[in-house]
Amino acid sequence: MNEVISAGGIVYYKDKILMLRKKNGDWVLPKGRIENGETLEETAIREVKEETNVDAIILDYIGITSYSFSNFWTDYQMINKTVSWYLMEAKSFDLEPLMEEGFVKAAFIESSKVVKMAKYDDERKVIRKALEAIK
Repeated sequence: MNEVISAGGIVYYKDKILMLRKKNGDWVLPKGRIENGETLEETAIREVKEETNVDAIILDYIGITSYSFSNFWTDYQMINKTVSWYLMEAKSFDLEPLMEEGFVKAAFIESSKVVKMAKYDDERKVIRKALEAIK
């Protein structure tokens, strides 16, 4: 089984959280794999920028999530993925989703709607924790 270490951001501006919509309609948070020589914080900042075109700064560590999935790109090999999440504040707003990774829209979603829109339970949990931290 392969181990993947990633980091991502719960990026907010005013009363909204940055989300990405995938081709299949799922709404997710920006995140991605750590690269050689990077810290988890650097990974989170880079992934937010790459996937959404938003510059953001880290305010706090939110927590970690872990899950396993079968990767159809590698003959359905099982992957264990760990994601470190950071509360971030947006500093730019020229949204541009990374189409090459299957994202069709980047948007700041109102906090009253964002938890319900998020596709995955683990992302809903870190969003709730981030919303509590920014109250």
